[in-house]
Amino acid sequence: MTKRMLIMIGAVIVLIAVLAGGKYLQIRKLIASIPKPHPETVSTIVAQKLPWQPQLTAVGTLTPVRGVDLASEVAGLVHGVHFKSGQDVAAGALLVQLNADTDAAQLQALQAAADQAATALKRDQAQLAVRAVSQAQVDADTNNLKAARAQVAQQAASLAKKSIRAPFAGRLGISALQPGQYLNAGAVLVTLQTLDPIRVDFSLPQQQLAGLAPGQKVSLTVDAFAGQSFAGTINAINPKVDAATRNVQVQATVANPAKQLLPGMFAQVSVDVGGPQEQLTLPQTAITYNPYGSTVFVVEKASAAPAQGAASGAPAAPAPAAPASGAGAEGEQLVARQVFVQTGATRGDQVAVTQGVEPGQQVVTSGQLKLKNGTTVVVDNRVQPANNPSPTPQEK
Repeated sequence: MTKRMLIMIGAVIVLIAVLAGGKYLQIRKLIASIPKPHPETVSTIVAQKLPWQPQLTAVGTLTPVRGVDLASEVAGLVHGVHFKSGQDVAAGALLVQLNADTDAAQLQALQAAADQAATALKRDQAQLAVRAVSQAQVDADTNNLKAARAQVAQQAASLAKKSIRAPFAGRLGISALQPGQYLNAGAVLVTLQTLDPIRVDFSLPQQQLAGLAPGQKVSLTVDAFAGQSFAGTINAINPKVDAATRNVQVQATVANPAKQLLPGMFAQVSVDVGGPQEQLTLPQTAITYNPYGSTVFVVEKASAAPAQGAASGAPAAPAPAAPASGAGAEGEQLVARQVFVQTGATRGDQVAVTQGVEPGQQVVTSGQLKLKNGTTVVVDNRVQPANNPSPTPQEK
């Protein structure tokens, strides 16, 4: 190999080394320019046990204690209407008067006949004392008087049917009845409903029958009066379970002094079962529901958190709670760890957690979508998701 060839080979090697060094510096600079991941901002809450009243919930329908569509028992011409639509009336109040002139005249005639029969009986009884008439005549007079009085009573009952009265106290509905209108027998005049108290009928599964008893407290809400609750008590439980649905019908009586609740309304009914308990509760936004199980993210000190990916299987052991700021101590990092949980009943914005989280742990309530095991986080609790056990609509 000549000297010239060696020089050429050395030049090539130097060139390759220079190019490789330049590429190395370029790659190093590129790697250095890649932005480092910043901590994700989340909001958290410290898990704690709160008083929890177990409840059964159902959908119910309001019904009146007494309610009827008033109708005329006999046909006739309306002589007078003595009520206004929507009026509250007392029991026995005259509502509609049908034309009863003929019936009244007939009653007077029958009453006169009954008076005549009574006079004849009295006269014959006096003559019987002196044996001027027979006992058979007196017996016939007695029977005639009874028949006449029966006819009077019958006609009086027919006359009373021309006066339609309220069978009980309540509120009348809307009616278009007018004087001079002819009514057929059975024609509906107006509805009459007792509004205070009022009843609610609802059904519950047969599995919950053991927790029900007459006298139990209930509360109900209706869409018409958002945010307002009405209290009542169970007054009856159907002794028969529906064979088709396996539900049992329950009826409760609810005080309605302001007469806000009306028959036919839809209602959400809650029945208190047993005494208050303590349940570990979290906002429902803290729970991520997945086909393979429900999970939450807990926030821990970086030194206390297990290696990334350790929580992808079974639930991890609880760790000490971290403070509610971005770092527990000066320069100390916080990381998120995913754990599996078991949830129980819900109430409003809250859900009961029966397993997976311990009291005092710091749980992420918002921002979970950008987290994975080991993600560094910064806690900002200036804005918190809803966590009200009895939320009300916020629309104005």
